[in-house]
Amino acid sequence: MPDLPDSLNRYRGVVEDALRAALVDSHPQLLYHMMRYHLGWQDEHGQPSNASGKALRPSLCLWACEAANGDRLQALPVAAALELVHQFSLIHDDIQDGDTERRHRPTVWSLWGQGQAISAGDAMLTLAHQTLLGLSATGVQPLRVLKASKALNEGVLRMIQGQCLDLSFEENLEMSVDGYLDMIGRKTGALFRCSLYLGALIASEDESEWDRMGRAGEALGLGFQVIDDILGVWGTEEMTGKKATDLRRRKKSLPVVYALEQATGHARQELLNIYSKPALDETDVNIVLAVLDDLNTQDSCHSMASDFCQKALDEIRAAKISTRAKVEIEEIVDFLTEREY
Repeated sequence: MPDLPDSLNRYRGVVEDALRAALVDSHPQLLYHMMRYHLGWQDEHGQPSNASGKALRPSLCLWACEAANGDRLQALPVAAALELVHQFSLIHDDIQDGDTERRHRPTVWSLWGQGQAISAGDAMLTLAHQTLLGLSATGVQPLRVLKASKALNEGVLRMIQGQCLDLSFEENLEMSVDGYLDMIGRKTGALFRCSLYLGALIASEDESEWDRMGRAGEALGLGFQVIDDILGVWGTEEMTGKKATDLRRRKKSLPVVYALEQATGHARQELLNIYSKPALDETDVNIVLAVLDDLNTQDSCHSMASDFCQKALDEIRAAKISTRAKVEIEEIVDFLTEREY
């Protein structure tokens, strides 16, 4: 996997150490093996592996803490908790979406079955809450720990609301772009919001700064998800770690929702006919791609992602953070909008 920008990559080591501490040897062995496998530390046979993800959300949390002149070690428990929540959601998403591959490897459910994968995801979520409570040991005051726990729980609930909406959209051919953006604002934006909000909460006494960083995080999350949607249609398997199968799976990601909203006449009717089918063949996919190209959909989606990232930049530039952080956020935004994986 290509590296994160230096402004985020510097946190990956401490995040992984915190995650490994949360997943110390325990029983039943299979449960922890599945979680370690999903995190990329082991292969399916239990042998050491190196297939970890980006750890983007915890890195953003630690970055936000340091940006507000806080101690990243104090924020480390909540950063690790954010990653555990994210990984819980991925295990469950893979089951719900029927995905059999993630980061060039079989998904947990495809190896051990849906029931066991659900258990692994549930364990990840429980460990996240236990890990967050480690804030007390880093010197964070009890009231602040409670506020952090409340914020994370609210973020998890919004994320699950977003997933529920996403699943309900599968058979809906009258979705709007605004409705779709509301959904991803929950499903993806909520944890990004938590990442920056919680980093600021650990570092600062100013609740208005927490809120400002939270708004910036949500905007970053929206931009990140729009780029993910673009990669789900036009990305390469070599870079993303999975085939660009969103069209074949009839997934109504932003490019398709935009096309359904913008297309007229014969093109719109073709889309409606194709997405009324139970499955799409290669001819259907090529027709959809042609309609997307005719509507200049990829550029329009990139423009939306850039707009969201600009909103994030505007919020962070107005925040009470270090000069270094205001320079680094430019690098972070460039990575989020220009990434190919």
